[in-house]
Amino acid sequence: MNWSTRSLATRVIHAGDPRPRIAGALTIPIFQSSVFEHRGEEGVYEDVRYPRLNNLPNHEALGRKVAALEEAEAGLVAASGMAAITTALLAALGQGGHLLVQGQLYGGTHMFVTHTLASLGLSYDVIDVQDPSSWAGLIRPTTRAIYVESLTNPLLEVADHGAIVRFATERSLVTIIDNTFASPINFRPVAFGYDLVVHSATKYLNGHNDLVAGAVAGSAEWLRKILLLQNELGGSLDPHACYLLNRGLKTLALRVQQQNINALELARSLARREGVRVVHYPGLEAHPQHARARELFDGFGGMLSFELEGGLDAARRVLSRLEIPVQGPSLGGVETLITRPAVTSHAGLSENERRRLGVTDGLLRVSVGVESAADIVGDFEQALSG
Repeated sequence: MNWSTRSLATRVIHAGDPRPRIAGALTIPIFQSSVFEHRGEEGVYEDVRYPRLNNLPNHEALGRKVAALEEAEAGLVAASGMAAITTALLAALGQGGHLLVQGQLYGGTHMFVTHTLASLGLSYDVIDVQDPSSWAGLIRPTTRAIYVESLTNPLLEVADHGAIVRFATERSLVTIIDNTFASPINFRPVAFGYDLVVHSATKYLNGHNDLVAGAVAGSAEWLRKILLLQNELGGSLDPHACYLLNRGLKTLALRVQQQNINALELARSLARREGVRVVHYPGLEAHPQHARARELFDGFGGMLSFELEGGLDAARRVLSRLEIPVQGPSLGGVETLITRPAVTSHAGLSENERRRLGVTDGLLRVSVGVESAADIVGDFEQALSG
C-alpha cells in the first residue's frame, strides 16, 4: 500500500510495518537474536543479517516509518540522537569539509561542532540565521553543508528556512536540519527542500521517556552513505528499543496535537504574569519570528522557555514550588518536564559560551506534557505566586 497518500495520523500507525505481517502478528516481534543463519547466499556485506548492520526487521520497519512521516525516500534509526546527528554530519562533510552552522544549538551538537570537528580535520563557521545577507561571506571552497534546527534549543528561535534552502541549493550544499522540537506532525523539512532530517527519537517520536534513540531521513542516496558510516561506527539501535520506539510512534499525532494546545495555553498564561521577564514560544504574537512560524508550521510545539525578573533565585524558588512538572533534562514525553538548561542540556559549555547563546542561569525550559492544560497552568500560577 502507498502510505504517502494517507494522513499523518494514519501513517504513524501503519506506515513501515511489514506486509504480510510476520507470523500474522499485529505488533512487530522483537528480533533479539544476535546471530542469524547464513546459507551461503551471495551479496554485499551489508546484506548479512546482524544487529550492528541495522538490518533487522525491527530496524527496517522503523526506517520506513520515519521516512513516511518525513515524506522522504528513506530513513534509518540510530542508538541515540547524537549518533544520528554526528553520523549525518560526518557523511555530509567528508574529508576536510567546512560546515555552516546555526549559532543556537542543542548542547551536545554545539560541543561536537565546536570541540570535535577540528580534531577530525573539519571546520565550521557560525551563521546568523536571521541575516541571510551575511552567509555568502562565510563560504569557502571546502564548504559542503549547512546545519540548523527547526526550533532551537532552548530559546525557540525560528530560522529563515526558506532562505537557507535557497542559499544552499544555489551553492550545492547539503542541508541538514534537526527536527526534534517540531516533530513531523508540525513540520516536514524534506518536503520544504531540506536534504537530511535528524531527530533525537528519544524525545517526541517515542514520547514516553523510556528509551534513547535517533533517526535520520532523506534521499535514498544519502541514507545509503549514512548507513554505511553508521555501520562502521557501531551506532545501531538495539531491537528492544526498536520495539518501544515503534510502539511510541503510533501515538505521535495524538500526543503532539495535545502538546501544541497545552504549551500555547501555558505560554499565554506565563506571558501575562507579573515578574516574568520574557517567554520564548513561537506561538506568541510577541515572539520575533511568530509570523514565520505561522507560515511554516502546522503547530507551535510543546516546548517553551522563560526567564523571571528575579533571575536564578526566582527560578530556584519556582522549581521548588511546582508540583506537576518533573525536574528532568529530557523532553517530548507525555509528562511535563522542567529543567534549567545551564546545568543540564548546556552544562558542557563554558559560562561565556552559554551567555553568548542566551542561556542564562535563570532560564527555565519546559517540555509540556499531555496532562490537563488547566492543571498545568494552575500549577505554574501557584508556583509563581509565592
